[in-house]
Amino acid sequence: MATVVLVVILAVALVALARTDVVLDTLVAGSGAPDQEQLYAQARAWERLILAALILLTVGSVGLSLLVWKSLEREIIRPLGALAAASRAAADGQLDHEIPPVGSGEVAALAADVEHMRAELACQVEQLRASHAETERAHELLRQQAAELARSNRDLEQFAYVASHDLQEPLRKVASFTQLLAKRYSGRLDARADQYIDFAVDGARRMQRLIQDLLMFSRVGRVDVQAVEVDLEQVFADALAELGESLRATGAEITHDPLPVVLGDPTLLRLVLTNVLSNAVKFRRPDVPPRVHVGVEDTGTAWQLSCTDNGIGIDPRYAERVFVIFQRLHAKEVYAGTGIGLALVQRIVEYHSGRVWIEPAPDGGTTVAWTLPRAVSVAPPQDAAQGPQQGPQQGPQEGPQKGS
Repeated sequence: MATVVLVVILAVALVALARTDVVLDTLVAGSGAPDQEQLYAQARAWERLILAALILLTVGSVGLSLLVWKSLEREIIRPLGALAAASRAAADGQLDHEIPPVGSGEVAALAADVEHMRAELACQVEQLRASHAETERAHELLRQQAAELARSNRDLEQFAYVASHDLQEPLRKVASFTQLLAKRYSGRLDARADQYIDFAVDGARRMQRLIQDLLMFSRVGRVDVQAVEVDLEQVFADALAELGESLRATGAEITHDPLPVVLGDPTLLRLVLTNVLSNAVKFRRPDVPPRVHVGVEDTGTAWQLSCTDNGIGIDPRYAERVFVIFQRLHAKEVYAGTGIGLALVQRIVEYHSGRVWIEPAPDGGTTVAWTLPRAVSVAPPQDAAQGPQQGPQQGPQEGPQKGS
């Protein structure tokens, strides 16, 4: 553009000089004076000098422009084009191609910075690939372990079910014949023989209860049960009816808050209430009537239920141990049971996507708390404001206890 401007100026100057020559020729030709001709000669000399200067300036400008253009193309345009192409290749994922140093000065510094950025990106991408590969290997290992664990659990549950089921018949015979021995020969033999027979009868009965509880424990979660809306008021009444005789024998006082409707399996939820109530009544203080209260709290996302008693309590150190199957904190001669009750409660609650825990009660007893999923909002009964309700304590013959 500078060259074009100079060429235009030169053209204008040439036109002006041509017109000046015409004017000077006219003036000199009309005067005929020697002085005028001398001045005319000097003017023509200066015109030629100016014209030569303009021509030299124009040629120099054109040459300088071409030189500057070539320098720009060699030092900036081509290096930047090569750098841009290499950057586009790196942006397309070709990070393994090194960006060569191009140009000089600031362009070379820019190329070095871009290469440093490419090297850092390549290193980070390689680390991400290695991390992704390691994560995939870990996930594959976890999938294999989960599959193996699932197979192992199925095998163990099937083994427990089959073993418990197959042991029922021979054990039933042993129990029946030991009871017949006790009935027919009790008092006819010496005291030691009667004691041995009593041991055999008691062992057979305990083994029957243990196998029944183990069979029930193995069934929980082995077969998918469709969750339905369960009215815990009815489930609570059924549990009290099942424990009716033991409640009457101990003079237990059972109270409860208005119970909600939850999602779950009614049979399994009845087993939960039966076990926690049975434990609360069983582990009572000597000569102190059991007082048990079933509380309810709405946490917004689930129902939190609790069973609080005034019994012997539990050391916080053993709060987790009681949920382990067959774990007992007391001798069987002191408190009867198989040691499966709370383990069964935990299995059922976790099967319902809840959790269960134990904490000391304010008066020295024990609180067993657990959560259950919500179903629908249930308005409390009209007499709920009158305080805890007295639960029914009448019912049929007591069923097998599943307390720990």
